[in-house]
Amino acid sequence: MSQPRFVHLHVHSEYSLLDGANPIEKLVGRAKELGMTALALTDHGVMYGVIPFYKACLKAGIKPIIGVEVYVTNRPLEERVKKGENHLYHLLLLAENDTGYQNLLKLTTKAHLEGFYYKPRVTKAWLQEHAEGLICLSGCLAGELPQALLADQWDRAKEIALEHQAIFGRHRYFFELQDHGLPEQKKVNVRLVALAEELGIPLVVTNDVHYLSAQDAAAHDCLLCIGTGQKLKDEHRFKFPSPEFYLKSAEEMASLFPHLPQAYENTLQVAERCQVEIPLGREIFPSFPVPQGMTAIQYLTRLCQEGLERRYAQVTPEIKQRLEYELDVIHKMGYADYFLIVWDLVRFAHQAGILTGPGRGSAAGSLVAYVLNITNVDPIKYNLLFERFLNPERVSRPDIDIDFSDQRRDEVLHYVAQKYGHDRVAQIITFGTLGARACVRDVGRAMGLPVPLVDQVARLIPAGPGSTLEKALASSAQLQEMMEKNDQVKRLINMAKELEGLARHTSIHAAGVVISERPLTEYVPLEAGHDGLALTQYPMEDLEALGLLKLDLLGLRNLSLLEEILRIINHGRPEHEKVSLESIPFDDLKTYRLLSEGDTAGVFQLESEGMKRVLKQLKPSCFEDLIAVLALYRPGPMENIPLFIKAKHGLIKPEFPHPDLEPILKETYGIIVYQEQIMQIAAKMAGFSLGEADLLRRAVGKKDREIMIKERDHFIQGCLAQGYDLEVAEHVYDMIVRFADYGFNRSHSAAYAVIAYQLAYLKAHYPVAFLASLIAMHTGSAEKVALYLNEAAERGIKVLPPSVLVSDERVTVENGAIRLGLGVIKHVGHSVVREIKRAREEGPFKNLLDFCQRVDLRIVNRRVLESLILAGALDQMGMHRAQMLANLDEILEMAERAQGLKESDQLFFFADELPDDYQWPDVPPFSRRELINYEKEVLGFYLSGHPLDEYRQRAKAWGAIDIPQLLVHKMERSVRTIGLVTRVKRIVTKKGDAMAFVQLEDQGQELEAVVFPNVLAAHPTLYQEDNLLFVEGKLELKAEGVQLIIHRAVQLEQLKEPPTNRGAKSEATTKKLPAFEADEPWICDGEQALLIKVPAHLDRRRVNQLKETLLSHPGDVTVYIFNERQHKMIRLDRRFKVAINQQLLAQVAQLVGDKANIKIQNVPQEP
Repeated sequence: MSQPRFVHLHVHSEYSLLDGANPIEKLVGRAKELGMTALALTDHGVMYGVIPFYKACLKAGIKPIIGVEVYVTNRPLEERVKKGENHLYHLLLLAENDTGYQNLLKLTTKAHLEGFYYKPRVTKAWLQEHAEGLICLSGCLAGELPQALLADQWDRAKEIALEHQAIFGRHRYFFELQDHGLPEQKKVNVRLVALAEELGIPLVVTNDVHYLSAQDAAAHDCLLCIGTGQKLKDEHRFKFPSPEFYLKSAEEMASLFPHLPQAYENTLQVAERCQVEIPLGREIFPSFPVPQGMTAIQYLTRLCQEGLERRYAQVTPEIKQRLEYELDVIHKMGYADYFLIVWDLVRFAHQAGILTGPGRGSAAGSLVAYVLNITNVDPIKYNLLFERFLNPERVSRPDIDIDFSDQRRDEVLHYVAQKYGHDRVAQIITFGTLGARACVRDVGRAMGLPVPLVDQVARLIPAGPGSTLEKALASSAQLQEMMEKNDQVKRLINMAKELEGLARHTSIHAAGVVISERPLTEYVPLEAGHDGLALTQYPMEDLEALGLLKLDLLGLRNLSLLEEILRIINHGRPEHEKVSLESIPFDDLKTYRLLSEGDTAGVFQLESEGMKRVLKQLKPSCFEDLIAVLALYRPGPMENIPLFIKAKHGLIKPEFPHPDLEPILKETYGIIVYQEQIMQIAAKMAGFSLGEADLLRRAVGKKDREIMIKERDHFIQGCLAQGYDLEVAEHVYDMIVRFADYGFNRSHSAAYAVIAYQLAYLKAHYPVAFLASLIAMHTGSAEKVALYLNEAAERGIKVLPPSVLVSDERVTVENGAIRLGLGVIKHVGHSVVREIKRAREEGPFKNLLDFCQRVDLRIVNRRVLESLILAGALDQMGMHRAQMLANLDEILEMAERAQGLKESDQLFFFADELPDDYQWPDVPPFSRRELINYEKEVLGFYLSGHPLDEYRQRAKAWGAIDIPQLLVHKMERSVRTIGLVTRVKRIVTKKGDAMAFVQLEDQGQELEAVVFPNVLAAHPTLYQEDNLLFVEGKLELKAEGVQLIIHRAVQLEQLKEPPTNRGAKSEATTKKLPAFEADEPWICDGEQALLIKVPAHLDRRRVNQLKETLLSHPGDVTVYIFNERQHKMIRLDRRFKVAINQQLLAQVAQLVGDKANIKIQNVPQEP
């Protein structure tokens, strides 16, 4: 019996997002296992997976058939229908040839750019326009033809079939038979066969493939729930009606319609007819428009010569030769247009006043890039290598990444689109996937599992790239145990494994832009992107495979910061006095002093506490030190930092493998820090060209054993030919291999060191402008703003609240102080600020009524006014904030009446006519706590102070260390600190006990704390949001940071002043905290309690007698036991509450041995 012959023509991959569950590689692999000779890809309305599918099929020896299942509408595109209302019909299109593929690209693009409304829609007019080269299948049950047959509309069905046939042609239209065990399909199939006989239209058999095998149906069902936001247990949710939507074998398919052998044969004929070849590996670079009569290389050379004269006061033969060499390589490799395109982008940015970065990556090693102002690091001065960027001996495209001010990057994108055409420029799509941790959360929601349980499992899975469920299980014994003991966790993990890694959603690449010589739809389908720019449906790696030009145009926040600092510094200065980045000297002593002190908060790349410590030890004294520290401060190379520091300060003598290498390694004290040093060593010792040396660098970096053996022999032979000993050659090669993983791109490090140095210089010389800009840039981050406000306070720089009298929208500098802008206030947008500035052009506001009468109250409405009042922006209006709020209704009524009468030229009692001694009704002013809490509410951060401020000195007298200090000096120790509770998460342990995770905040710094069950049970109401706590506990270092285990706590409001004779010292100056005594008076008045100290020698019999004594005196006073042996305070439960009297005190004193062991004390009262 011959094997059934069949090709799947209706197949969905994972790129039918959250609907298809077939990863491309697994899909093609399964088709190969089943002996399929061809396979189609027909995702819903998109072509996201076409290139990887095409490549995977070719690799597997399977013919790829490219298609799309489109959504067809009969309604006008401008008509808006409700979501879920049935108005779209499915139709399957397959590319028969290259023309058909081109038409698929165009149809899919039109559907997204012109027809998108919930789904990408196509019209029949578009189908008619782009029908050439396409084979059409009538579709699944959701097709227009099956729907008509299902509704018993025979004549309408005949019309639809003939209409489709007329659009695509008699030999390119097929009826599609499917059988997933659904009664509707059985009804439709009989009618399709009858209609096919009547009209002479051929049949094909398909399976609507959404997953690989029948066993995957459950996982696919869960995926549908994730996509629709529903739960598996929901009764009326969207779901597939049977488990038959998988990639069936030819035998399985043959059993469905045994009486229609031609329908199977037709699948083979369709597959045979589909002959699409997608050209890969080409270079489709656009041509740059050059002056008439010039070639691209001629124009590039002219621009470089002009730039050379600007960059160098004296052009040495070395510089001239380097430029000629680079231009020759660029010309031979055909990249002159590429450099001109990049030059033009940067030129536009500079002309528009948009700050660009000094360079990124290896491009900083190009002299051509430097003289064209693409980069701003002199490759000659800093010994940067062109071959690290563009190697004539390795065919690879140049890759120039450009940093722009992130606030103005969109202007550059629009310039590119305008210059080359909106149909030739697009942003690049990326796909978010169901990562391990996110997948567990998504699956847990779909399964309806308890949120705390899902959260507990998710927390055991490491976050970040490369994390998988398999790796998490292998590394976490706790996760393994939970799987073994909890059936819910087992089902959760197993289901998540099925879906892990599938594409989940689309997003836009942070930097990528593609530019084409011809309309992009000749190469790639598009969809709607951001701000009027199109978005490719193919991701970056697929675009590169097609040969399209990709540029990385990145938005760098620190460039926006530099722009803002310069704006503030230069505000009001004459042109000749303005500060520019070009005027900054790189040998400034004040800057290196700031770096050496680790005073680098807000400085690019140098902000972390670890980096600050390294800077303090290194004490950089030249720009080379900064380049090196940026290269060294990474996992791996960090282990060489102590050696580098000792060598710099002359504590050890640098060692060089050979005297000839000293010039190469001298600046890094014998340590290979940069990849370029590897290249220079190979050139020096083995006689390699720098191109060959770059190949060696790449080879040893990949750790490919065969390549490394080959390169070892190549290197050693070269060294021997240069006259070096075998032993020296082998030693140096082994050193290169050892450092290959550690070596960093010197060009990139030098470029980023420029930004770091520029910011450090501006901080050292213009601290007010620097901090003002930092605050302006981080107004959305309360933690960052608090950090910079504290730094301003430490430097004696005042930060003034926003003011309607003087504030701009943004932060400004005012007489050496920082003035917050009105734009930082909640509900105060650009239009509000514009209106306030317009009104104050008439003169200063006299009072709140005057302000309200002069602004447009439709713009500056009541909500805005309340925010302005609470932020302090109206403090100069003659009333305190509570009084302004209390009188606001009356003032608004007067202002609205005045504005209405003013328009009709009628007289009214205006604000400027109020008597000078007019008294508005007064109310008590806000308390300090209310004042700063309201500021926090409308500004997002505390400005006038922090709730902890009034308790800070008292807490320090009890040995408390502020949270920011704890986080700087990280070490495991017992500590006391204070904090504002900003978040509480309570959970239940396996034993059923409640515990809590608490976040404490102070001055913008946050400390995670853990409250174990015994501590939480003692004072459960202490740990609530907005409480101010004095806590004592153990500081522990965890992989993810610092964690405090709280042993005890008290509300700060109830913390007593320490006795003056105690001589209590701050923990900052003592290594050990004072021991807790039962009568330690650190808690002030509150609930009365009986504190009993139980001596270490007290035996069990007397402890039991103590319990009986307490139970025999029932009352309302809580009892606390201090266990001297365990050094632990225990709060007894309600059963042991007592009535205090002389008899009780005498009996207890007798049992614990001394009256001194008993104390009647007040403790925090619990609500």
